Amino acid sequence: MSANAKSKSKTGATSHAAAAASASASAGGGPDWHHLLAPGLAAFEDLSQAAFARLPEDFRRRCADVVIAVEDFPTDEVLDALEAETPFDLLGLFQGVGQAQGGALAQTGQMPNMVFLYRRPILDYWAENEETLGDIVTHVLVHEIGHHFGLSDDDMAEVEADAE
Repeated sequence: MSANAKSKSKTGATSHAAAAASASASAGGGPDWHHLLAPGLAAFEDLSQAAFARLPEDFRRRCADVVIAVEDFPTDEVLDALEAETPFDLLGLFQGVGQAQGGALAQTGQMPNMVFLYRRPILDYWAENEETLGDIVTHVLVHEIGHHFGLSDDDMAEVEADAE
């Protein structure tokens, strides 16, 4: 009798732990996948802070007024305003008045400039591509902060390269 046949329950379903153990054993070892979870909001915030800390110092210093927030998905209002087809279409968003548009100094009553990272769309993108999660978060973070500074795509690529 195979390991899979032994792990079947009365409903005929294979348990996650048994399937993972079987897959790990058949793959000749490797990570114990059945204990791993997708990073939650708190872990994703830690990941975004680590990605920010790897950015060049002069770039980070210029970001003193930018708040980085992690949310599962964009709000319905954001999705409607950007005419997104699904909540998974948007990985991040810069919201505010960027320095390129004269927002270097906050005006009275003005909300702070913010960069939103959307956890679930980023995780979905990660699952479908061959990039590390850290690289994706760094890319989205640099791209959204780049909007604040009015950077070109080439400038943003240089900042990303310096972060590695």
